[in-house]
Amino acid sequence: MKEKISLAGDLGSGKSTVSDILLEKLGAEYYSTGAIVRSLAEKHGMSVVDFNVYMETHPEIDHEIDNCLKELSGVDKMLIIDSRMAWHFTAGTFKVYLSCDVTTSALRIMSAKRQNEHADNLEDTVKHTIQRRESEKKRYMTQYGVDIKNLMNYSLIVDTSHATPIEVAECIIRNFELWKTNKDLKFCFITPERLNYSDDGADGKLVEEYSLRLERGESIPEVTVFEADGEFYISEGLESALAYSFNMETFIPCRLVSGSAGDKKYAKMTNSL
Repeated sequence: MKEKISLAGDLGSGKSTVSDILLEKLGAEYYSTGAIVRSLAEKHGMSVVDFNVYMETHPEIDHEIDNCLKELSGVDKMLIIDSRMAWHFTAGTFKVYLSCDVTTSALRIMSAKRQNEHADNLEDTVKHTIQRRESEKKRYMTQYGVDIKNLMNYSLIVDTSHATPIEVAECIIRNFELWKTNKDLKFCFITPERLNYSDDGADGKLVEEYSLRLERGESIPEVTVFEADGEFYISEGLESALAYSFNMETFIPCRLVSGSAGDKKYAKMTNSL
């Protein structure tokens, strides 16, 4: 049976664009439930936002899509499955989640100019994007008891907020090959600009040492992060994260853990620190 990649993610995270690159590089075939939902919304004369709310009380629509996803488990083809729930219903996939901050998501949605998916201004589009995310989360929790925003469900999390589609696709392919050798592996790659860190100060000497080690291709202590309300926070490995940032790396390799921001003060990392 050929391996499959299930691709979920935030609205505007670049799933369609990244899928096109993966299809070309991997010689795979494409399956998208998003296209099905947009077609059904248009058929019902609704915006995508309104149709997602409508689906909350019409589970038969989701169930029809779910059955198609289950059937893909037995298809002996290399597939890229762009779907919120393929990781859950299609057996044995490399479960990828593309994460993106909500403002960047809204800007991309506006740029794509998909009918009925955005407002006339950024502020309202951000609100609509948040509303649609919450509607989908509620629907899947009600229908299946599954939290699609629980990133622990996935094999690979890639933050697309400040990365090109090519960089994202290459990250997926690289880690897909590693996963095929050990399907218990999990990966997380976050762009520096997306990370928040506790403003307790960092050891400058360690940051310099780790930066030099990265330049020499040597390993440094891992960075652990947790996600809360769409934001990523460093829990361990600040000096390592800063070293990646100082070296202008697109992604910081992280291990995702559980955590809470609590009352701590956090600062936003940039790639120009």
